[in-house]
This record gives sequence, structure tokens and C-alpha cells, in this order.
Amino acid sequence: MKLLSFIFVLVFCSLSAQKALPLDTLKLKEAKDMLADDYGNLYIYKNKDFSFTKYDSLGRQIGKMMLTVPYKVQTVQNPLSVPLFSENAQEMKFVDQNLNEIQKVDFKQKFGFIKMAYAEDLQQLWLLDDSTKRLIQYNFRNETTINSYPFDASIDDLMDLLVYENKVYVLTRKYIRVYSLKFEKLFEAPLENGKRFRRENEFILVITNNSILKYIPEKEMVKIFEDPDAQIVDKNTLSYFEIKANKLYLYNLENNKEAKPQTEPDPKQKATEQDVEKSAEKTAEPNSAEGKLEKKTQEIESKNPAESSLQRLIEDTSEIQAAGI
Repeated sequence: MKLLSFIFVLVFCSLSAQKALPLDTLKLKEAKDMLADDYGNLYIYKNKDFSFTKYDSLGRQIGKMMLTVPYKVQTVQNPLSVPLFSENAQEMKFVDQNLNEIQKVDFKQKFGFIKMAYAEDLQQLWLLDDSTKRLIQYNFRNETTINSYPFDASIDDLMDLLVYENKVYVLTRKYIRVYSLKFEKLFEAPLENGKRFRRENEFILVITNNSILKYIPEKEMVKIFEDPDAQIVDKNTLSYFEIKANKLYLYNLENNKEAKPQTEPDPKQKATEQDVEKSAEKTAEPNSAEGKLEKKTQEIESKNPAESSLQRLIEDTSEIQAAGI
């Protein structure tokens, strides 16, 4: 049993501990952004030469793109179709698992000036047209506009856009704002160095330079991971990743740096524990029938086990009752 307990503790510690991944520091040097998919593959974007490179978990290069203008990588959650948007080129590219281009959507001929684009799925885009101040739902497969909503909010330093369940999430370097499709402001909160959104099922996360925050609908932003010394952070469904001092580290999700142990027990639980303690401490009165019976029982149990049989106990109990107790 002790061996099993030791093995469990060892496995738990190894899972939750920091782990350095075998990616050469030269590959991480000058990285502008990093993303991780659920297969453990890493994607490194460098703004210096506009390169986008994919590595497996052992640090081996899988694919590489040399881009001519800056692109923003939206997400790598579906590694078979990774969307990249360029405000400069006014287009969106989709690349496959080897970073080969599989489709390009050109916005110049059909729209004004697209400030930000969000790929909702493999058919629909949400486009923020700055020239017409409208949010456009666009089916790029058949090149048709599905819906168009007025958008007159002034957004400076826009970093990312996300639309989910009829809510529009806007991220800048210093704020997150949530709007309805009528652009009624539902929520606003300050943050530092906002970079992009990440959606995990119904949860909306915000990735910053050195932290990851979760949006509690219309209430608050909660930090779920933070390292002030990190250069870049990201996560997949299993782990947190960070680049620190040009080295890549992985943390299991259980190693939540913001988690705090519960120092005070729940009031109901505490009351129950007190009741149990009082009940255990309560003893029978020495002169009562229960007290004399308890004393006699203890005397019997202190003797040889063979003499403390059930029959002996019954006999002594009968003697006490016969004495008129």
C-alpha cells in the first residue's frame, strides 16, 4: 500500500511540475508569437522575417511558410485548417497541417477596409469593415454576405475579434469589451498586453504576453495562468506553454499558479465536525446506571480477551441490574 501511495505521488508530481521541451533556443529567439495545438505541436511566428514554422513535440520541423507581409494567426485548434489574417494584404489564408496554403480569401474586391477578420468555421467569416463601420457575416465558400450589423464603436489598437452566441468580443492591448450584435456594451475590463482570444467550448480565454485569463460572463476576468518572467504564453486543452529566457517550458493544467488552497473549512462542515467532537467528548455520569455499566465493561475488556467474551459481559450486566441499579 505504501508503495502504491509513493507511485501515485511520484506520478502526480511529475505531471504537475515544470518541464523543459527540446526546442532549440535559436528557433525560439526573436519569436513574436507561439501557439500550441492539442497534439503538442508548436507554431512559431517571427515578425522579423514574417516566418511561420511548425515543430512537433520533439522539436523537429514539420513545415514552414515565408510570408511577404505581417499576418495574424487566429488559432491552431484545428491543425488541418489554420486561419491567418493580414490587414496589410487585406486577405485571409488557410493552411493545412504541413503549412501548405489550401485557400485564400481576398477582401479587396468586395469590401472596403477590413480591420479584423474572424473565421467562425470552415465556411463563415466575421469581418469588421472599418470603412463602412459594419460587422459582416460572410460565407466565403459561395461568396455571399449573410448578415450585416452597424458597428460605430471606436476601437484603437485592435488586437483580435471573436463572435460567439450572438456576442461580439473585441480585444485591444488594454481592454476586453463584449457587445451584443446591436453593439450594446455588455462588459468591459482592463488588462495588459492583450494578444488574442481562445475559445474552449463555451469558455472564452484571453492570451496576453505573460498570462491567460478566463472570462466569467458579464462579471469579471480571472487569471488562470501567469508568469511575470515569461516572454510568450499559450495553452492547449492539456497544458500551459511558455517561452522564458529563450527556452520552452510546459506546465500541466493542475499546476495552476493562481489556485489558492482553502484555508477555512466550509461553515456547515465545520459545525458538523464540532458536533461530532462534542458527542465524542460526552461521557456518562459516574453514578448513573449507564456510568456503572460502562465502568464494568471497561474492567472486563482490560482483562484477558478470553474472559471478555459476550457471555461474561451479559452475566456482569445481570449482576448490576439485580443490585437494583
